[in-house]
Amino acid sequence: MDKEKIKEGVKLILEGIGEDIQREGLLETPDRIAKMYEELAAGYTDDAGTHLQKRFHVDQNDMVMEKEIPFYSFCEHHMLPFYGTAVVAYIPNGEVVGLSKIARTIEVFAKRFQLQERLTAQVADAFMEELKPQGVMVLIEAEHMCMTMRGIKKPGTKTVTVVTRGVFDGNEKLQNSFYRMLERR
Repeated sequence: MDKEKIKEGVKLILEGIGEDIQREGLLETPDRIAKMYEELAAGYTDDAGTHLQKRFHVDQNDMVMEKEIPFYSFCEHHMLPFYGTAVVAYIPNGEVVGLSKIARTIEVFAKRFQLQERLTAQVADAFMEELKPQGVMVLIEAEHMCMTMRGIKKPGTKTVTVVTRGVFDGNEKLQNSFYRMLERR
């Protein structure tokens, strides 16, 4: 990550909106923003596959679901945050991953400038490529600041995306099982 370019960009934006970049409160802002992006955009240097390597053998291949996984990302169109929760369910093929690795996989892709639709697909595809389960289903529900604080200004509006792969594709019975599990508390 080129922090110097980020700092210069921040200075240009501040000047562009009419701010005095020498004002006391803004003197360290470009550096703070560069450090912030180093953390919030860490997904560009992380590989989801490494998180899905730690596996455990299982005798049953029943559905595994992890739900209400919080995430934060950035809309690539407006560079504003979108945030919400993700659900990942998969049917193992003799192996499962550690539960924390599911959330880590979401984080890898969320910490990039994104479209929610792409984020959902990337998570599902990473599971299929790395874990090779019988199938995976991913649901993401998020609020986009580009819709709530600017533009149409509709706070509370949620966008839901769903991706199915493998045995979940076109299998209404399996998808309904996913949704029933989702409703349980």
